[in-house]
Amino acid sequence: MANDLSTTIIVLIMAHLILFCAFRIFLLLLYQIVFMLIDIVYVGYIAGACTAIAQFPQAYKVIKTGETNSISLGMYVVMTFGIFCWLLYGVLLNNLPMIFANGVCLIPSLYILYITFRNLNRNKK
Repeated sequence: MANDLSTTIIVLIMAHLILFCAFRIFLLLLYQIVFMLIDIVYVGYIAGACTAIAQFPQAYKVIKTGETNSISLGMYVVMTFGIFCWLLYGVLLNNLPMIFANGVCLIPSLYILYITFRNLNRNKK
């Protein structure tokens, strides 16, 4: 009788240990997945902010000087279209870092493109 009781206790303790270990492993995996997703989103925001900020020095120079002769029109047309496509892609995916980055990036890019076209039309007259 005592032997059956001690065996039952040992089996229960082992079952609890197995369940405890399995639950801890599950929590650790869940923790890593959640924080990995959060880290990926932060990387997206940081990359998007850098890309968006990169446009502003050129836009500031164009605002300050009004000069766009050194800007490649073809490059800015293709780049602005690409930024617009990335923005649309982000909207379709409902990806906030992509929407934010390309939405902000599109503003100075469109402005530079507008001033470049305006200056081309003025130079033709």
